[in-house]
Amino acid sequence: MRFGWKQALAVGGVGLLAILVMDFNNRVADLRRLSAQKAKVEAQLEAEEAENVFLQTQIAEATAEGAVVRWAYEDGHMKMPGDNPVVPVPPPGSTPQATPTPAVSAPMVSNWQMWLLLFVDSLSP
Repeated sequence: MRFGWKQALAVGGVGLLAILVMDFNNRVADLRRLSAQKAKVEAQLEAEEAENVFLQTQIAEATAEGAVVRWAYEDGHMKMPGDNPVVPVPPPGSTPQATPTPAVSAPMVSNWQMWLLLFVDSLSP
């Protein structure tokens, strides 16, 4: 059996078509992988931009004149020239009274209720 140029051309065409289909499949797989990677990077970028906006807001609030003064008065325990700080002092001869803590008593549970609790995890019969 002899092969002619038409059969050789058909076999070559089928081989070329198979190579092109495999290349197309590789390119589609790369497209999917890169699209998923792009979505992941875009989500990371969005999170970083949101954090950047949050940090810029924090910086603006921290460097504002009012925030500095507020921190100096409240947390820094500082005073401005001309301020008269007031420190509460207890009256002479008095001792501070300790606040008693109430004692917590456990509720009394009968023996049969204890056994019931072991089996059904509830005290109601």
